Amino acid sequence: MKAMLLAAGFGTRLKPFTEHHPKALAEVNGKSLLQHNIEYLQQFDINDVVVNVHHFAEQIVQAIKNKNGWGSRVSVSDETDAILETGGGLRRAAPFFKDEEDFILMNVDVLTDLHLDEMIAFHKKNKPLATLATTNRETSRYFLFNEAGILCGWKNIKTGEEKIMRHENNLNQEAFSGLHIISTKIFPLMKQPEIKFSMVDVYLSLCTSHSILSYNHSGSKFIDVGKPESLQKAQTLF
Repeated sequence: MKAMLLAAGFGTRLKPFTEHHPKALAEVNGKSLLQHNIEYLQQFDINDVVVNVHHFAEQIVQAIKNKNGWGSRVSVSDETDAILETGGGLRRAAPFFKDEEDFILMNVDVLTDLHLDEMIAFHKKNKPLATLATTNRETSRYFLFNEAGILCGWKNIKTGEEKIMRHENNLNQEAFSGLHIISTKIFPLMKQPEIKFSMVDVYLSLCTSHSILSYNHSGSKFIDVGKPESLQKAQTLF
């Protein structure tokens, strides 16, 4: 199985570091987030990785070269012309996955000890279009799942915005962990006309006709390393 690490973002919450560097190269205990996640994937024999780049792209490319991909085969998906968000970035990298049935998509700025092999087994057994890693933590935005763990909608607590695509009772709100296992069958279904779009939009557009499942890993260590204080907390966890 191959993986994509999403590393193109501006990392505005990690200023001042990201005024001069990409967030992927922010360090936790002497290792960059990029290195942490490449080595995390290696634990599960995932050694073919593509990384998308935009913000200070050349620094990421140079780090990969200098460290020989930290022992993995690391390709680069160039978004220096325009940042494409999660969905547009994935669609540009689609050729990397042409011979695969499924693949991993992961934000570079999350750290976890989730047993990825167990999540992969869950995905292979249930055969959804996508499996989304989630936890029960508090956040501002949630995916909404029915009691069978099937995606039905999304909500933003701060703005009150809510998008319910499948109207069912007793929807559970779960916080997304920025880690997906996705079937390559998704690529021809990504009909968004714009080049820049979010995977949230893709999932919401497809969840009435395809199975998109939650994989709750609330017992795992997890942190979204998006802010300086989170970076400090990550030092104690990883």
